[in-house]
Amino acid sequence: MSSTPVPPRGQAPLHVVQVVGGGSARTCAHVRSLAAGLVARGVRVTVCGPRAAESDYGFTGVGARFAPLPGGTDPETAAVLRAVCGDADVVHAHGLRAGTLAALALYGRRHRVPLVVTWHARVQASGARARLLWLLERQVVRAARVVFGTTSDLVDRARRHGARDARLAPVSVRVPRAEPDGPSHPADGTDGEREKARAELGATGRPLVLAIGRLAPHQGHDTLLTASRAWRGLHPPPLVAIAGEGPVRPALQRRIDAEDLPVRLLGRRDDALELLAAADVAVLPARWEGRAVVAQEALRTGVPLVASAVGGLPELVGDAALLVPYGDPGALAGAVTGLLGDPVRRRRLAAAGRAQAATWPSEDDTVTQVLSVYDELTQGI
Repeated sequence: MSSTPVPPRGQAPLHVVQVVGGGSARTCAHVRSLAAGLVARGVRVTVCGPRAAESDYGFTGVGARFAPLPGGTDPETAAVLRAVCGDADVVHAHGLRAGTLAALALYGRRHRVPLVVTWHARVQASGARARLLWLLERQVVRAARVVFGTTSDLVDRARRHGARDARLAPVSVRVPRAEPDGPSHPADGTDGEREKARAELGATGRPLVLAIGRLAPHQGHDTLLTASRAWRGLHPPPLVAIAGEGPVRPALQRRIDAEDLPVRLLGRRDDALELLAAADVAVLPARWEGRAVVAQEALRTGVPLVASAVGGLPELVGDAALLVPYGDPGALAGAVTGLLGDPVRRRRLAAAGRAQAATWPSEDDTVTQVLSVYDELTQGI
């Protein structure tokens, strides 16, 4: 496929507006990576999003312009976005809210600007809210010229909504750490560094099972707590550490205290992904995940992973992780117990994880794929 080169002398560069509707780490990291790659190829990039997104991710640091969006109603925000998109050649929205804002901003324009929408995740909802989200998804998908889904099931969902053109577009990004210029991935580190991290968590002389994720119902932490009952009988019993914050923390802590579970809630940690290097097993018991950053980091770091067989996880990890049914504490407990008792299998999974990670698209691959679609949409402009 072709890619857009630096424009010939005298020709204005392609102007692409990237829209983010919230502060999702996964989405913002991808947009920053995409902006950097596009700027390097001679594209003029404007990123629109919440003001905090710029302070957290530094889009201007990679050569993009940043235009903050107000936090008012969607029509008010769309009006601001409409002005920003006045000379855009392509508008690329990331997520449902960003897609809704972009569709509103571009509606009724005399010169139609092509809209590209990337779905990074599936919104978890039920009841009336789920029906409303379904309608919004349908409107956004039908307004877009191209819909990218980061997993096959998201592509299928877009097609069921009536997408004109839906494509699989798995993304690979560097996830910002506390230090923006720090290493891209957790280092394996020395044995001393690993033991120091384990000691700080209270896992000296015992296995460490680590989960990372927002403490919300769809993340499956209740299932993890139930599974941890089975590990109390192991010698020594593993410590289950959960890094993250969220609305169900009080309920989880009550269960931990009432049932005397070997679980520690770590709260929000800037070094959460680095903690993987100290873990014996990582767990991801969520109801749905796409190309989960935790799963990617576990495989890259060589940490055996046990995860729910949901969403995009099977195609992401292949045979390099153990997949169990969502919401099945017995299957989760059995998989983790088996790994803790089999160091040879853990080493094999660690090697398989690194090999699987090597097959994922690079940041450059991602930029090239997206840019080729911009080319398709702007031919003749």
